[in-house]
Amino acid sequence: MKHYESSVLIEAAPEAVWAVLADGSQYPSWDSGVTAVEGDIVDGGKITVRTEVSPRRAFPVLVALDPPRLMVWTGGLPLGLFRGTRTFSLDDTPSGATLFTMREEYTGPLLGLIWRSMPDLGPSFERFARGLKACVEGRHCGG
Repeated sequence: MKHYESSVLIEAAPEAVWAVLADGSQYPSWDSGVTAVEGDIVDGGKITVRTEVSPRRAFPVLVALDPPRLMVWTGGLPLGLFRGTRTFSLDDTPSGATLFTMREEYTGPLLGLIWRSMPDLGPSFERFARGLKACVEGRHCGG
C-alpha cells in the first residue's frame, strides 16, 4: 500500500468545515488543484473530479458520507487491479477547532506499475488542506 496524507487545524466547528467540503461545485474557487467536480456529493453518489495535475484525465469516484465527520471517495480500475480510497475526516479538538485530515491509500496488483507513473500528489494535498482552511476561516473562498 502507498499513500498521501495532509492535515490542518481549522478554527471552526466540524459543521462549518463540512458545509464547504460537501459543496464540490465550489472546490475550484478555493483549491487551485481542482478544476471541476461534476455531480453532487451525496451518500452513494458518483462524482467526477478533474485536476490540474492530470488535466486530460477525469477521475470518477463513488462517494460515502457520514456527515459532518467523514467523507470517502473510492475509484480505480475494474477487478480491483488498482484502487484509490481518499478519506476526509473531521475531528473535534478541545479548543473547538476541527482537525481536518485527508488521506488517500492506493492498493491492488498494478500498484507498483501505476505508482511509478503517478505525479507527486503531496503538494496538491497540502494545497487542498490550506485552501479549505482559508475558505472556512473566511480568508479566501475565491469565486
